[in-house]
Amino acid sequence: MPPAPRTVSAVSDLRILPLGGLGEVGMNCLALEQDGDVLLVDAGVSFDARGFGLDVVHPDFSVLEPYEGRIKGLVLTHGHEDHIGAVPYLLERFDLPVYGPPYAIELLKSRRREHEILHDLDAEEIVPGSRKRLGSFDLEAIRVAHSIADSLAFAFRTRAGTVVHTGDFRFDGTVAPTEQLDVARFRALGKEGVALLMSDSTNVQVEGDVVGEGEVAERLESVIAKLTGGVVLGMFASNTVRLRRLGRIAKATGRRIVPLGRSIVNHLQVARKLGYLPWPEELLWPADRIGELKRSEWLAVATGTQAEEFSALQRLARDDHHQVRLQGGDTVLLSSRVIPGHELPVTEMIGGLLRQGIEVITASDDPLLHASGHANAPDQRRMIQETLPRAFLPLHGTRLHLEKHARIARAEGVSSVAVAEDGDWLRFDGTRLRLDGREEIGRTWRAHGREVAEQLLEDRRLLAAEGLVVAILHVPVAGPSAAELVLVSRGVFGSAAMEHEAAVRAKEEMRLALATASREGRRKLDPETREGVQRAVRRAIQRVAGYRPTVHLEVIASG
Repeated sequence: MPPAPRTVSAVSDLRILPLGGLGEVGMNCLALEQDGDVLLVDAGVSFDARGFGLDVVHPDFSVLEPYEGRIKGLVLTHGHEDHIGAVPYLLERFDLPVYGPPYAIELLKSRRREHEILHDLDAEEIVPGSRKRLGSFDLEAIRVAHSIADSLAFAFRTRAGTVVHTGDFRFDGTVAPTEQLDVARFRALGKEGVALLMSDSTNVQVEGDVVGEGEVAERLESVIAKLTGGVVLGMFASNTVRLRRLGRIAKATGRRIVPLGRSIVNHLQVARKLGYLPWPEELLWPADRIGELKRSEWLAVATGTQAEEFSALQRLARDDHHQVRLQGGDTVLLSSRVIPGHELPVTEMIGGLLRQGIEVITASDDPLLHASGHANAPDQRRMIQETLPRAFLPLHGTRLHLEKHARIARAEGVSSVAVAEDGDWLRFDGTRLRLDGREEIGRTWRAHGREVAEQLLEDRRLLAAEGLVVAILHVPVAGPSAAELVLVSRGVFGSAAMEHEAAVRAKEEMRLALATASREGRRKLDPETREGVQRAVRRAIQRVAGYRPTVHLEVIASG
């Protein structure tokens, strides 16, 4: 059990505002404020699963506008998309320096073709053990183990005491010492006195033993060594820890590594540039020349473990990949977990592979095929025991994750624990952490890099739910009595016969509406007559379709 809370003298309060990542998984972004200075931790994106043609969603950074000129910088814990994906959009609004580990900074630089703002990136690399003064904040970088290279935690020296932000982490003794979490430094901070611990909650619902990255590497080598056909390894492209070990696996099994997917290629390039892949470059083989190898000679590494529509794995499952065709005797190994919400598309993707006679082995079949990069419940208890915080704030996760992590902290004897979600202001006085008001935090949706208005999303939702009928009313010189109506529909009628019936009924209703208008002395297509025609057409379509879709009336007048 942690010791009794230490007494502290009166200090300036620290205020904390989560912009993303609390109450949800992904889109991580946190603001710290003291003495008028603001420091941001991470700027990530999430993904919209509604199928509205959107690429990413990120926090609406306009909430930070009152602090313009006082934001001392953005610090990055690591290079995953849910932590760095929104950096270009943040920099479009605010001219900020960016501080982060080498791998995260290099990933940002690799996107200069996509984001012009990154050509002027003011970035400084920080490594474990480094200290940096940013306004009234003093930060120290600490090495943690995660599923991407150069992952960091931060200790912030603030007016309210030392605040530790773990970033994404786990305790993993199966990897090299230089890749392990720096237990000694966290322990030393605990002895010095940690006022507030803010810790990753993503994997809090997992109890008991978990697999380590070293065990995954050994298992992959063992499984691949027994296979005689082509092998496709599906994994998260950003898992540089696993990519590093693939060279040894390929060499031991007599295979060449064939990257499939732009994301895999990009991460391989960045990792090689920074020296994280010690294996020889000749182990790599281009996908467009895979036919020159025997099937027993290649190990393809593919993106798309969540069944993303245009990913390499999804194309292989549809048998329409332009470079690689699988066949009976080949094996797909899914070295990944299924993110909640993706279960159905992943199952369908696996079905597509099985129909082609491909053997598929997942982490559900063999748990040693994948290791999470996030701390499970025992790891989270250990982090609290090492740092001995006076106060605790769970980060990164749904309300369910946050509440469970908070219960763990209370059980470990932490005296002040708060649970917050995006938009909740928190105030910390050195001893007590409490909720302190609320900010309305909006979201920004992006498609092809550009903002998508909420009204456009609502229009797309209605189109997806109801379909669309465009009624084109041609009014000749002779007047409305001679008007003709044409219907063009999408997503409304189940057959050409139904659409024809709707068109016949709509024309009848249109003529009745125009005749009524004429009897009332309205011989031109004034707004009232036009509205009457639209209502009549909508009624006719509803009778045939069985519901009322979106109907748009377009009038074309001649002469």
